[in-house]
Amino acid sequence: MNISAAQFKAECLRLMDEVEKTRQPITITKHGRPVAQLTPVASDGESMFGYMKGTLSTSGDVMAPLDVEWSALSGDEDHLYQRATRAAKPARKK
Repeated sequence: MNISAAQFKAECLRLMDEVEKTRQPITITKHGRPVAQLTPVASDGESMFGYMKGTLSTSGDVMAPLDVEWSALSGDEDHLYQRATRAAKPARKK
């Protein structure tokens, strides 16, 4: 549906209710050119909580220790966690 800006201004609240009810957008024109569109807001629907329930499967013992040594435990990455020392800045003269 197309509607002029002047008509939209006069009937804006009613048109908003209509878009909400019909879920159909309205194009607003100015001098015959489309300049804006009034569209319905997507509904939130149901909560997303738990929507993936039952889609995961496990195989084997997930609690058993791995046979791989982690580099974080062996100390191979200690240099990544050391703070860089900053050079002392000279004092400002007043």
